[in-house]
Amino acid sequence: MLPEAFLARMRAQLGDEYEEYLCSLQRPRAVALRFNPLKGEPPRLPFVRQPVPWEPQGFYYDPQARPGLHVYHEAGVYYLQEASAMAPAVLLDPRPGELICDLCAAPGGKSTQIAGRMGGSGLLVSNEINPKRAKVLSRNVERLGIANAVVINETPAALAQRLPEFFHRVMVDAPCSGEGMFRKEEAAVTDWSVETVQMCARRQAEILDCAARLLRPGGHLVYSTCTFAPEEDEEAVTAFLARHPDFVLEPVEAPWFRESAPGMYRLWPHRLLGEGHFAAVLRKMGCDDAPAAVFPGAPLPESVRRFLKELGIRLPPGQPVTFGQTLYWMPPEMPPLHRLKVLRAGLELGTVKKDRFEPSHALALWLSGCARTLSLPPDGPQMAAYLHGEALPCAEKGWLLVTAGAYPIGWGKGDGSLLKNHYPKGLRK
Repeated sequence: MLPEAFLARMRAQLGDEYEEYLCSLQRPRAVALRFNPLKGEPPRLPFVRQPVPWEPQGFYYDPQARPGLHVYHEAGVYYLQEASAMAPAVLLDPRPGELICDLCAAPGGKSTQIAGRMGGSGLLVSNEINPKRAKVLSRNVERLGIANAVVINETPAALAQRLPEFFHRVMVDAPCSGEGMFRKEEAAVTDWSVETVQMCARRQAEILDCAARLLRPGGHLVYSTCTFAPEEDEEAVTAFLARHPDFVLEPVEAPWFRESAPGMYRLWPHRLLGEGHFAAVLRKMGCDDAPAAVFPGAPLPESVRRFLKELGIRLPPGQPVTFGQTLYWMPPEMPPLHRLKVLRAGLELGTVKKDRFEPSHALALWLSGCARTLSLPPDGPQMAAYLHGEALPCAEKGWLLVTAGAYPIGWGKGDGSLLKNHYPKGLRK
């Protein structure tokens, strides 16, 4: 049962479309996934159906299927994401080589979508204030093989103080009252109240003010919610513009969405295959054509250079940074990370132990191939055994990249007869 105060407001908002909206909530919801362009050509899968109109990598899939259990999901070939939730990153229009911040990034749908459009070039800072959700975000960034993302667990205010006017684009997918998710999540209904809407609006204003400080002149900010409340949507944007006269709304071509004001877009569940969403595109006036600074780093340890050479691995531009024994390859545009809570400083290369190097699972998922590879059929018994953590027959010696068909899935180390399994224990089936 939907709250009566919510229904009364929706009746006023939608007018003649109100009954159509109510009927849409009774229909089965559409489920979608988004292929990861960092993994190359997507596979043909029997459960994938028609494309999502606004996202070239997005597709609806058979609701009876369970694609989250497929090996390609573990290999980061696709990300399960509600179709309407793909819209804000499309409106952000990220470009390769840019400096981009996803300010409220967990669980990672929009961050991984942004990273796919960046093509491995530039810097993506994915921030999440909640520590547990930040760990989920970090895991999804790893799974999709993203090398140029730094995952941070900070308040928006702390990040804005540390990196003022640093980014070309900022995504704010703000915590909200979740009215657009009523069909998808029962908790969104039970947690709703007029007071919750007002509380969310106050919190969103604080986050938006921090986002304004992060953005450089000439940059773009996309603000999005999954709610219908005007206090959290159009009114929030209007109040932001009053506080920040250096920002303007930026209309973009978005024929699939209903424009509620120039630069503001609503996605209604009775008008498309998806849940409810709102997004606004804002531009910070001025111009800043200064190139991103590149920060030098220390040389790689000899054991790491030897490993990379033996397997024919070439790293992208970057700089090494060490946290304990763990070595990361950080995007060269990222300034020093002191005073920030960092969960993932770019691409995790592995662990350096005295004179030897043990590669990370993240490095395997980032690779498109290497000099020593063991390719296993994705649906065969050997792949199932590998994902279970079992050793496999192998005549080679040394580290091998294990792939599910064409897609890397993890590491193994051969001794001439068996392949010791290095698939992470926490991921084994």
